[in-house]
Amino acid sequence: MSLDSMLDTALLSPRVFDDCIAWTSSLNMNDICGILFVTILTASIWYYFSPPRQRLVPGIPVIGDAGSKERIRNRERFQHGSQAMLAEGYFHNNVGGGFFYVPSPLGERLMIPVGYLEDLKTAPVGKVDFVGTFIEMFEGKYTTFGSRSTLHPRTVKADLNQHLPDVMQSVQDEIVEAFDQIFPKCSEEEWTEVPLVDVITRIVARVSSRMFGGRELSRNSSWVAASIAFAIDGYAGAQKLKKYPEFLKPLAARLIPEVRVLAKYHREAERAALPMLAERKRTGERPKDLLSWMQDAAVDEETDHRFIARILLKISFAAIHTTAGANSQLIFDLCAHPELIPLVREEYGRVVDEDGKIGKKGFFQMHVMDSIMKESQRFNPLLLITFERIIIEDWRLSDGFVIPAHITIGVPAQAIAMDPKLYPKPETFDGLRFAKLRQTTNDPATKGKAQFVAANPQSMAFGYGRHACPGRFFAGDEIKAITMYLLNNYDIKFAEGQARPKSLEVETQFLPDHAATILCKKRRIA
Repeated sequence: MSLDSMLDTALLSPRVFDDCIAWTSSLNMNDICGILFVTILTASIWYYFSPPRQRLVPGIPVIGDAGSKERIRNRERFQHGSQAMLAEGYFHNNVGGGFFYVPSPLGERLMIPVGYLEDLKTAPVGKVDFVGTFIEMFEGKYTTFGSRSTLHPRTVKADLNQHLPDVMQSVQDEIVEAFDQIFPKCSEEEWTEVPLVDVITRIVARVSSRMFGGRELSRNSSWVAASIAFAIDGYAGAQKLKKYPEFLKPLAARLIPEVRVLAKYHREAERAALPMLAERKRTGERPKDLLSWMQDAAVDEETDHRFIARILLKISFAAIHTTAGANSQLIFDLCAHPELIPLVREEYGRVVDEDGKIGKKGFFQMHVMDSIMKESQRFNPLLLITFERIIIEDWRLSDGFVIPAHITIGVPAQAIAMDPKLYPKPETFDGLRFAKLRQTTNDPATKGKAQFVAANPQSMAFGYGRHACPGRFFAGDEIKAITMYLLNNYDIKFAEGQARPKSLEVETQFLPDHAATILCKKRRIA
């Protein structure tokens, strides 16, 4: 009998203990010392790398909880069934004051009522960690996804949002060229099948790169390819790493091809950005793009050009794939509701400038398109849970409730978006829902909450508070511009009998189906 099999059955058969004694008596001292060394080393590594044990608050329900075995099964279920679990917690658990736990592979996550957002939105990152959740979600310790640097959010808030009208003029030039080079060639007579998510991702990568570093960066095919591959391989590598216990991840990361290749993309980012940064430093030229603004805003270690280049690569992951996902979901919804397409085309005709571009005022006046975007986001947000935070130490809320340390909190954003108390007939897709809301009120606050970029307790797709997505204003205008170029130049539809593709659940992420296609035909424009 082997030692492994003895250990596996020891709890089932008392006689195994005698077998173990007999087996160990046959070992010499070197064998015993070796076994003890391996055992102690393994235990030490496990203790060092294992996450701290969670303390659950008594009285707070755990979704699907019926004992430890059932909870383990529910943690596995969360990987591809989180939407239903979160809806169950939000709608069917009235005990616990609105709190509930949802089992996940990372342990039980505490979902908090939106009434506590004000208590938590300004909490210090060192105690209520916002960045840590992103790093944890994408195994950032090994994939390099995520950064604790504030350079990029500072720059986006202070510079990009301020100069957005100017940036969007050049971005719209890039959209024309990106469609010409990337979008499949279509005729006016026959429908062409288009792999939507892949095509939109490549277009968004080009267009976003125009904002990142101007025409020089958007025309750098190696950079554009690296920015896309960095996200794809990093995401795949993270999913593989999640299958390993924490103490084995340092070793596994060295063996997983998708993780090992990420260093190549960092080198590609440096090859693209370093010459640009050096030339701008030499000449003093300061174009209106993110690279230039980061160069000016950098302090201390941020001034290292390699640091800026690597930050740019990380921003590309957040900017490109979130925008491409939202844009793809929007186009799927327009194909599912073709009656909306003439409305946005007519609206575009009212707001477009003489040169065929949308200006600052025009983007704001696109209430119909904005409403459809927000309704699409309500059904298919990128994240099912937002406002995620890791509680570093016990945190007391204003009413005395204490959130225990070493637990992840969040808000079930998509479940909230389906609440009939907030959204009448929530299961009905009403593309004009928010446009009608803006028309029927004179309250500026209500009008503001009806916008796509709004971040409030009833609309949590972009988070809330000081850590709400700072790039959502650029993303909103970018999606409008890309979608309107598509609709003005192409007719779109689903194939006969094709249903609107279902989104894919990967733990807290809600992703468009990359395998789904639409049909496109070149549009005859009089």
